[in-house]
Amino acid sequence: MEPINIAVIGLGNMGLLHSKWLKRSDRYRLIAVADVDESRTASVAEEGIRAFSSGSALLRSKAMRASLEAVLIATPHYDHTVLGIKALNQGFNVLIEKPISVDKRDAERLLAAHAGTNLVFGAMFNQRVHPAYRYLKDVLQAETFGALRRFSWTITDWFRSQRYFDSGGWRATWSGEGGGVLLNQSPHQLDLLTWLFGSPNAVFAECGFGRWHAINVEDEVHAILKYDHGVTGSFITSTGEAPGRNTLDIVCDRATLTFEMGAPLRIQRNASSITESIAKNGPFEKPAVEIEEISFEGDGGQHRTILENFAQAVRGEAPLIAPGVEGVSSVELANAMLLSGGSGQVVQLPLDAGRYRRWLNGQKRSEKQKGKTGKAATSGSVTDLSGSFGT
Repeated sequence: MEPINIAVIGLGNMGLLHSKWLKRSDRYRLIAVADVDESRTASVAEEGIRAFSSGSALLRSKAMRASLEAVLIATPHYDHTVLGIKALNQGFNVLIEKPISVDKRDAERLLAAHAGTNLVFGAMFNQRVHPAYRYLKDVLQAETFGALRRFSWTITDWFRSQRYFDSGGWRATWSGEGGGVLLNQSPHQLDLLTWLFGSPNAVFAECGFGRWHAINVEDEVHAILKYDHGVTGSFITSTGEAPGRNTLDIVCDRATLTFEMGAPLRIQRNASSITESIAKNGPFEKPAVEIEEISFEGDGGQHRTILENFAQAVRGEAPLIAPGVEGVSSVELANAMLLSGGSGQVVQLPLDAGRYRRWLNGQKRSEKQKGKTGKAATSGSVTDLSGSFGT
């Protein structure tokens, strides 16, 4: 396959990591990078790789328009929409880091820019390639263990200290990041939730806005999700808990499945279905249970696999694992949880995007009055995340 000419916009933690991998890949030719911090572009740029001071400057470049095929956007959240639309309008294939946008209205603008084109638009939802989640996707679709009854996901191993949030005025602000744990740490789980179970039709959430840290945004969320086919789900996440856990429980009519990250998938299989047992068993007679454990090899390649798949999609060799159009579902769900937590009300889905935007703007105004600017980071150190790509 002829290498794809690609540019990376945004050289923070993930952008630098992606750039390093793209340099080594035989599927891509990294020809440009962009970041407002010149030291970051200097660390990546070399012969054959042009450096730009902004994503907009890169996208306006005549040289880039003549040779560039794809853009990977790894900027602060609010820029995902703006730069994504510009790149699509210029005719470039686009891969965007999570979340694709801060709110549903912006996500819909991004999708509208892509609609009617033949361009490939992907999202960096790398957890979809984990073999455990792919197994769960298959058995849920096939109803291997009967109809889904409920699920519960606790993802609280995101512990962050106050120093983390104090490291930049943009961190944990409505104006800088658009939210807290739901927008920063948990987008992958929200994507998996909608990918595995679909979107709910109603959400009620309690959000701890600065419950454990001196911040304005949410650092803990407890949410109940209601589906029109009678399924109920719960979702708990926090950056103020240690050691925390990442555990997904799925109850089907004939089995309960439990997956905790780093452990085998545990399947408790009922000898008779719950529905049948309720109708026929004695007053205290539970169905007999057989326990099975399934171990999975590796993590599916994570970011590397998504990048390889994106290249295949651009060349027409494979469908996308994580189409950008599907990214709106996790954004909508995060917005619904925040709106419910902020209003104390049940929020119906599809979400009223205008209502959420008005609420978000109110949070920004309140934040501004408190003196936090929420400006995106322009410089500073980055974290070594090389393990995310494997070896």
